[in-house]
Amino acid sequence: MAEGNGAGPAVVIKVVNNGPYQVKGPVRLVDHDGEEHELTGRAQLLCRCGNSAKKPFCDGAHVRTRFTSE
Repeated sequence: MAEGNGAGPAVVIKVVNNGPYQVKGPVRLVDHDGEEHELTGRAQLLCRCGNSAKKPFCDGAHVRTRFTSE
């Protein structure tokens, strides 16, 4: 894992072509209801198409709805 500026591991957000955001690293995510999700360990996938039933997380809806990131 990439190192940050001496404060610990760096957070990496990768945009997956025609898919979700892939988040690696220690991140605290707060959803629209104020619920907090600690994103640690393995990569997490965040919905970008708007159709996931598990928002803010990806459930693969981008494949079913043929989401394109153009």
